[in-house]
Amino acid sequence: MNKEEKHDLVLALADQIKEYGNFYITDTADLSVAKVNNIRRQCFEADITMQVAKNSLIKKAMEAAGGDFSPIYDVLKGSSSILFSKSATAPAKLIKALRKKGDKPVLKAAYIDSAVFIGDNQLDTLTKLKSKEQLIGEIVGLLQSPAKNVISALQSGGNILAGVVKTLQERG
Repeated sequence: MNKEEKHDLVLALADQIKEYGNFYITDTADLSVAKVNNIRRQCFEADITMQVAKNSLIKKAMEAAGGDFSPIYDVLKGSSSILFSKSATAPAKLIKALRKKGDKPVLKAAYIDSAVFIGDNQLDTLTKLKSKEQLIGEIVGLLQSPAKNVISALQSGGNILAGVVKTLQERG
């Protein structure tokens, strides 16, 4: 790969980092071509973009994208693949499914909406993250619940109040 091709790859990776906002860096060293192709196919089916690149180029792409990626720099050793997805959890779920059949890919780091997760031990945490839409839905549900309770209490209280008034009128 000549200098111009490396420069183009760095710019392409930087654009993907900015576009997706979520990416995972994994170790796929020692996997056969067939296994890597299988991972690529499963990534494609899960709407995940997979790119194999040199660590130095990944680091330059992160620097070009802007943002604080410095905690990730230390894990850029050995063979690295970078997975891009609009979904914060899709790559983690795919990695976890792949690990049922073998010990790779290993999660090196993940960058999710400006939060950095380092190490393979973060995989379970990443699979349980909720999307922005899910969190907003839960908040709306929580906000609606007290309002529904007040309305329900007023409605049932209104029926009780009407019954008390009717009873008083009958007595009076």
